[in-house]
Amino acid sequence: MNAEDTFLTLEGESEGLYKEKGSKFLAYAYPVHDEDEIKEHIETLKKKYYDARHHCYAYILGKDQEQFRANDDGEPNHSAGDPILGQLRSNNLTNALVVVVRYFGGTKLGVGGLIHAYKTAAAEAISNGKTITAIVKKTVKFYFDYLDMNDVMRLIKDYDLEIKKQEFDNTCLMHLSIRASLYEEVMDKLTDIGSFKAID
Repeated sequence: MNAEDTFLTLEGESEGLYKEKGSKFLAYAYPVHDEDEIKEHIETLKKKYYDARHHCYAYILGKDQEQFRANDDGEPNHSAGDPILGQLRSNNLTNALVVVVRYFGGTKLGVGGLIHAYKTAAAEAISNGKTITAIVKKTVKFYFDYLDMNDVMRLIKDYDLEIKKQEFDNTCLMHLSIRASLYEEVMDKLTDIGSFKAID
């Protein structure tokens, strides 16, 4: 497998739980694609656990883990978001979010105790889920004449391309998802098809 266009992420949602001196740490891990999705998950948890004291989280986005954030949500600096982020990093995950909801049990845990609790809860949620290798894909949108249908379909079959959208008429419309490492090669073949017209 070409490692240049793959990354590790979570297959689906998973949960973890850690208890310490009456405090409960409920951890939720999600696969995510953008910041809007991240906001939605956090809002949903804040509504569901509206009476919890803290909703701390961390996320990483992008194949090269270039976008990331850690949020302590009122806990002492670096005692919650960073340990959660550390778990995402040590599992080499990206396009992933972990939120830990804390119910305070009345006994303070101290910064060291908090770091341990958030780290453990996050690790639990990640290990309860399944990690998968995802492939970086690019989408191409284009028009072509109905007469060139066989050439286009052969290319889709040869490269095992995913059809995102298709409309067939005299002029046909197609949205294809192409593995990043094959993108140039597939584009070369598509442009060889006489009626191929890319849409920006």
